[in-house]
Order: sequence, then structure tokens, then C-alpha cells
Amino acid sequence: MITNNQSLSKSALALTTAIVVLTGCASGTSQSGASQAEPEDSTKGGDLTYALASIPANLDPARSGWAVESRVYKQIFEGLVTKLPDNTIVPELATDWEISDDGKTYTFHLREDVTFHDGTPLNAEAVQYSFDRILDPETQAGNAFSRLQPYESSEIIDDYTIELHLSTPSVPFLDNLTQANLSIVSPTAAEEYDDQFGQNPVGTGPFEFVSLQENSNIKLKRYEDYDWGSDKYKNKGPAYLDTLTFNIITEESTRIGSLQSSQVLAAEAIPPQNIEAFENDDSLELLSQNIEGLPYTLFINPDHEPWGELEARQALQYGIDIDHIVETLYFGTYDRAWSAITPGLLGYDESLEDAIETDVEKAKELLEDIGWEEGNDGIRTRDGERLTLQYVDITPNREKRNDIAVMIQQQLKEIGIEVDIELTKDVATTINTNGDYDLYGNSQVNGDPNALIQFYHSPAEGARDTLSKVNDPEIDQWLQDAVTEQDEDKRAELYKNVQQFIHNEAIILPIYVPNYTVGTQKSVHDITFDYLGYPQFNDAYVQP
Repeated sequence: MITNNQSLSKSALALTTAIVVLTGCASGTSQSGASQAEPEDSTKGGDLTYALASIPANLDPARSGWAVESRVYKQIFEGLVTKLPDNTIVPELATDWEISDDGKTYTFHLREDVTFHDGTPLNAEAVQYSFDRILDPETQAGNAFSRLQPYESSEIIDDYTIELHLSTPSVPFLDNLTQANLSIVSPTAAEEYDDQFGQNPVGTGPFEFVSLQENSNIKLKRYEDYDWGSDKYKNKGPAYLDTLTFNIITEESTRIGSLQSSQVLAAEAIPPQNIEAFENDDSLELLSQNIEGLPYTLFINPDHEPWGELEARQALQYGIDIDHIVETLYFGTYDRAWSAITPGLLGYDESLEDAIETDVEKAKELLEDIGWEEGNDGIRTRDGERLTLQYVDITPNREKRNDIAVMIQQQLKEIGIEVDIELTKDVATTINTNGDYDLYGNSQVNGDPNALIQFYHSPAEGARDTLSKVNDPEIDQWLQDAVTEQDEDKRAELYKNVQQFIHNEAIILPIYVPNYTVGTQKSVHDITFDYLGYPQFNDAYVQP
């Protein structure tokens, strides 16, 4: 049996934990706001307004699929365990745990002093309810369902002890439990609100939900009874802030103007072109942290001709100048991505860095080798068919992703590929159901390379296709072996095999490593970031 203390050493992949205020380079990580000193009692408190760049639609962890939603509901909910920036897993709602020798049973002992915001006690029944709710098809839990696998059932041993039973051993299971999607919800509130729980969330976190005005704001207030802060907070008691309000300001210039004029005290997604101005403004502070998981990646659809041919996919690799795109759009605030996972994850393959250099002539040769001849208008044809690529992106222009599409459209024209750009909000139909794309971009926040399995493992019979549409027994075996491999070095090698495969087969085009930037007024102190780059507010306060 493995105890919690033994399991900690198995996740020791060091991340930078230094406190850094952004200086225009995204290669490091930063963690904290303007002060780390313990605030005087007279300065504790305040009302923090925080501008979000996109719209949270659902604050139910089980049903949520977007990072912006996690930034809000992570203040309301907590999980059994959490993770520190140095990648050690520590207790949150659990006090400790054991893992059976066969790796299929996780026994958690729970804190006995925790209540949900509605007064419901946290106990083994609440944990069982939360996980079984994710498995219930009526919940329609997407990401949460994937991350809970291979959870099969649970057994309540006593009020504060529960066994989680897995269908197969899973090394990343404990890490998955640190993810916000697998937070523990109030059974009372979830039953009462049913499919409206996402608009009436109730958890055990340092802030409780007050109100949600669609497309306008979400208001939270300090949970006065909170007294069980984990090691991710310096402050273990109730939050210092009186209230925390997330204002939704999607328009970039309006968001930045609202911060500069103090209409809000903090704002996310500071545009790269504004960074120098922020650095020169003595009234503002700028925080930044890379987001771990899967980088922003363009998936090539091999089901559409000619992208099923390796030479055609390689032509995209050589014909697109990703360095130029990242440097032009992000002014050095984002790092270029080279692989299917970000550099902070276990098994990241550094050998892939600089493995491909832009070579327009080579891209043209590859297309000619498979019969695509340049036409009079510069666009290639084969058997009378024009070489047209359908590039699908979603609205709005998150992290300048629409601009990436336009730059790629211009670059591919140079090698004879016509690019049609389609902007849609209906990703579920266009991408997931119809697979109606040649190029489509996606990223994912995650702390473990097991995230690759969702995108590159062959789907189960009857299941939806993955974005990559890879169906290969060898890559399946590597991904399956990595789930159960206890030796961390061997596990890392398996993930390097997967990355090499993806690179050699030109399955994707990795673009950039997402970087989360937050601007604040100098009166705001001690906003911190968790290991994935989500903001935390339990230590934060606004100086009068």
C-alpha cells in the first residue's frame, strides 16, 4: 500500500516558484502580486473587481469545459487534494490517503470540520455523490468525466472515510483529483437546482456565490466560516477580501481602459502591445504565469484529402512560419510551442525544439511530389481540384487566435494553398459532430501528460472521434502503459515516444504556450497563481 507521503515523491517535477513580475518575457513563471508580507488587520479586506476577457457560462465544475469558468468556480469549490507549484500533491478536503498495492483502490480520510456554504456537512456521502454525479449521463459531464476515469464506484467506510474503486490501475488518477472539474459539490444544492446548479453553485471554498448577471458580472463574497485553507494559501482562514466581483469585459481596449481608470482593480489577458505601457505606469502592476497542459495546437484533419497524405501535412509544417507568427502577435510574451505538451509537464521532449525550420521551397516540393501543380493564379490543383484548406476558428478573437488564422492564410498562399477561414460559435456541431475542418486549434489546461490520451488515443467503439483522429495501436499502447507505469523515468520515456510519433507523422502544428497575464492597480496585493496558472484570492486584499 502506498500512503500519501510516499505518493508525493512520485510527482516531483520541479517548476519555477520564484516571485516574478512580468518584464516582457514569458519563458518563466510568476506567482504573486505586489506584496507577500502578512497584511496588518487594518488593511485586510476590500472589494476586488476583476475583469474577465471571455464569458463564463456555467459554474458547475462537472459541466464546465472552459478555463474562464474555472477561474471563477475555483474560488467556490475545493477538491480532495490539491497541488503546489513544485508539483507536490497535498491534502485539501482530505487529510490523508492510501493507495492499494494493486493501484485500484484509493482510500481517502476527510476533514471533519468542513461545511458547504449552504450548511451541508462535508462527508463521505458528499464525495460519493459528487463523483457518481459525474458518471451519470444526465449530468453531461464532458471534461470532468474524462478526468475521473477510470473511477468505477465508491464505498463509504464511515462518515469521513471513503474508498474509490478504479476499473484499472491509474498513476495519474491522484493528479486528476487536483483538477477543478473534480471538485466536491454540495449534494443538497445540486439536488435542489439540478441542471441550474451552474447558475447557483455551492461548494466549500473561501468564497461563496452571491449572484450572476449574464454577460455582465458574477459576484462572490467571503465565506465567514472558512477555516481549512490548504498549503496552497498562506492565509488558512477566511479570505481577507470582503467581496470578489468578476466583471465580464470582452472588448480588449475597454477592459484595459477600465483598469487604467480604476473602474476595475484587476484585469486578465493584458494584450502584448500594452505591456510596455504597463511597465512604465507606476500605478499598475503586471503578473504573468505560463499555463501548463497542451499548448495552443492546430490539429490537421487527415480524413479530408489531401491531409491524409504525410507529404501534404509536412508541407504545412514547412510552409508555416510559426516563429514569425508568435513574435509578431505576442511581442515575446508567449513562448513558441514545439511539442504536443508544454515544457512544464513530465516527459516533455526538448529534442523537438528547433526540429523543424520554415522552408517554403521544401514545402512546395512536397506538394509537387504528390501531384499538386501550381495553377495560373498561384493556387495548386490536382486532377482538376483546387488545393483549398478549411480553417475553422471560434469567436471571439481569444489570445489573437483569429489573427493567427489570417497570418497562416497569407503564408500558405505562398506555397499554393488557398485558405478559407470560418469563424463559428457552434464548435459542438462543426468540429465535434461533423468534423467539418481541415485545421482547428485547441489547448487544454492540465498538470499531467496523461492529457494526451484524450486527443491521441484511438476512440472506444461508438465513441466520438478525437481531434487528431489518430488510430494507431503503437501510440495506444504507449499511452496505456504510461497510465500504469510507476517508474517516473519510464513513464516520461513513454510520453516522449508519443511526442516523437506525433511530430514525425506531422499530426499537429504546435503554435504557442499560453501565458496568463493579469494587470492590477497597485492597491491590490497578493493575488497568487496555482500550479496551472489559475488566480487565487484567499491571500489577496485591497489596501485602503
